[in-house]
Amino acid sequence: MSELTKLKEQYQTYLQANLNLDMTRGKPSSEQLDLSMALLNDVSAEDFGKGAKDYRNYSVPALLSGLPEMRRLFADVLDVDADQIVVGGNSSLNLMYDAVVRAILHPLPGDVLPWGKSNKVKFLCPVPGYDRHFNICQSLEIEMINVPMIGSGPDMDMVEELVANDPLIKGMWCVPKYSNPTGETYSDETVSRLSKMRTAAPDFRIFWDNAYAVHHLTSKHDKLANIFAACKKYGTTDRVFMFASTSKITFAGGGVSVFVSSYKNVVWFTKQMANQTIGYDKINQLRHINFLKNAEGLHQLMDKHAAILSPKFNEVDAVLTRELGKDSQYATWNKPNGGYFISFDTQPGCAAKIVKMAADAGVKLTKAGATFPYGKDPYDSNIRIAPSLPSVAEIKQAMEVLSVVTKIVTLEA
Repeated sequence: MSELTKLKEQYQTYLQANLNLDMTRGKPSSEQLDLSMALLNDVSAEDFGKGAKDYRNYSVPALLSGLPEMRRLFADVLDVDADQIVVGGNSSLNLMYDAVVRAILHPLPGDVLPWGKSNKVKFLCPVPGYDRHFNICQSLEIEMINVPMIGSGPDMDMVEELVANDPLIKGMWCVPKYSNPTGETYSDETVSRLSKMRTAAPDFRIFWDNAYAVHHLTSKHDKLANIFAACKKYGTTDRVFMFASTSKITFAGGGVSVFVSSYKNVVWFTKQMANQTIGYDKINQLRHINFLKNAEGLHQLMDKHAAILSPKFNEVDAVLTRELGKDSQYATWNKPNGGYFISFDTQPGCAAKIVKMAADAGVKLTKAGATFPYGKDPYDSNIRIAPSLPSVAEIKQAMEVLSVVTKIVTLEA
């Protein structure tokens, strides 16, 4: 009996097993969410003052940017000044979308025209990357340009050439630490080059989605250079819009997000924000302050998350290594030090079929192509694996299915 025939017989057993395993998105597990249940009890009547200090009421203008204690906590975690921070609602994605739309409608600092006055707006998109970034651009008809990730961040030779010669390139998406999905962290050189590169557009902005700044999986923590310090050195202090949140720290559906930038950009952002809201949820900010207390408290909580997540990531690597082989002819994958994803690269032309066959067997993976703009992976090879939600036992099953279908599709190809 040939190897392919044996694999197809094994696949038939999976089809009959009625599996229902969801690894489509990087959702925290219930066990992780349980770590923050004290949030629901961490506000009492004694926490509220009177008049302007009564956080139960509408915000006063001074609190539009968030509670001072919340800004200080994020400042300590992200190594920035508190006056660089604007606290938002539960979603950093919301802040990113708003920032892009505001730049389209309103001039950025520097007496330039709004992006919407250009005949076209373009963004650089490191790939594979985060599908929701690409969805923002696609929904707003912003043209996206692929830039390959090379292990130390995006290909900077390509980035520098593009931004220096095209004034329509107004922005660039970056997940600089434990990048989604490749898990790589931008090198010091990459951060430096992003900070000092010449741009044809005077209102060019880097959208620095620092979603995984504290999301370590091992005792070896990747170090990310401070891009604001680099920009200050090179005189480009207005270049960066940073975003972060507690969405995978406390409650994914009830966290706190932040926008971080230069003084000029913060003034611009809050001026537009004041037309949209009187202020974001101060009670939730207060809950988080009381629960986390300070940066040290946040890091201690993240150690507990790592203890839950690490065995799951280890199981993915162990099963794939056992079933496919370390230097595999079938696929390659990373073993990140942090973040929420594993990037699995098949032979060219195989990813979409592998995802479909896995889904037919009850293992749902992120749609092939989702990690590229417009959902089009030019090589049809990248699959994002999200190990956070299932149990270790379920991950073992899912990776065994993925290994079998990867072999079948590769051998047939």
